Amino acid sequence: MEQIGEKIKRLRLQRGLTQEELADRCELSKGFISLVERNLTSPSIATLEDILASLGSDLSAFFARTGDERVVFGDDDICVKEDVEGLKGHIRWLVPTAQKNSMEPILVEMAAGGETEMQDPHEGEEFGYVLSGSVIIELGERRIRARKDESFYFKPVAPHRIVNAGKTPCRVLWVATPPSF
Repeated sequence: MEQIGEKIKRLRLQRGLTQEELADRCELSKGFISLVERNLTSPSIATLEDILASLGSDLSAFFARTGDERVVFGDDDICVKEDVEGLKGHIRWLVPTAQKNSMEPILVEMAAGGETEMQDPHEGEEFGYVLSGSVIIELGERRIRARKDESFYFKPVAPHRIVNAGKTPCRVLWVATPPSF
């Protein structure tokens, strides 16, 4: 893993600055910048914030883990919840860390007559794509049908769920933000 000094040096070079120019921008000495970049000293949080601001960054962006972030997930990563009351099927959480993320994609598979639990109103958005069969989206007093190869989108301002009112099983890719399943 790249150390703080190395990351600061990389940012400085990307911005085309010398150590002296960076030092002037954040009112530090060139020698101090050199020591930080060589990991021979550590800046205080306040000093690090000043250095990063001078480089057009901030603490959250600087420490964000992007290089080794997991991108692809397979069967071994999927969590399956069976025996959900009323569902007559199962729910697959497609991304193992989804509840920590901004959105939560799940795959809902229901037999005829199945239904998801009623969700309370919440901030965010809901999106679904019907892969097979058809569903009824219950959104407050409204009941809206979505068939195979149709998608749905709504703001969850009322109690909501999906119901398989058809005679065949259905599969729905459902994405909620923020995570709520």
